Amino acid sequence: MQLETYPDSEMMMMDLANRIAGELNTCLLEHPWASLAVPGGSTPGPMFDALSAADLDWSRVHVLLTDERRVPSDHPRSNERLIRERLLTGRASAAQFVRLVPDTDSDWERVQETLSKELPISILLLGMGADMHTASLFPGASELSDALASDAPPLMALTPLGGDLEPRLSLTAPVLKGAMTTHVLITGDEKRESLARAQKLSPNEAPISLVLPHATVHWAP
Repeated sequence: MQLETYPDSEMMMMDLANRIAGELNTCLLEHPWASLAVPGGSTPGPMFDALSAADLDWSRVHVLLTDERRVPSDHPRSNERLIRERLLTGRASAAQFVRLVPDTDSDWERVQETLSKELPISILLLGMGADMHTASLFPGASELSDALASDAPPLMALTPLGGDLEPRLSLTAPVLKGAMTTHVLITGDEKRESLARAQKLSPNEAPISLVLPHATVHWAP
């Protein structure tokens, strides 16, 4: 694991946006397209704002989410809504958004096939909760062991614990571990302490530990 620390969040967001833009450009020099998987939540919003203005061939970039709530795309808690408002704007509006939410329960096969065509992910950006979850792989979730298996399908439905009763969709361990480049974005002392704990725990206890051996972690107070 490589840990990059910053004096403040604003500098971190700008630096990470520039870094991901450079990595996308490099990938596009060598491949016909590049896939960029990103999280939802409020933390990466400023980074998305900066990245959306990057001067690159966005028409060849495929953007997908690492996880999503099973809510309508215009719902206030929809990750897709956040991505469309903060990332797929300006220059980045030319990017192709790969929607991974099945329209019906019988639509799973099509969604899995669509995702498989995007693998391996060129650039993966993840967040981490204080409980050491990443994407929607939550410690203690009943489906977690299946999602961590080496033969897990690319995308799975998971049920988070606690008061958030919205079912989730999440990329699984083989997809996350197979990404060509991985970044993890965290802020605050609590998550810095969680990161230190996660390095000593198994993926069942700390799902973020799946990717830490080959990830660059970006942290600011």
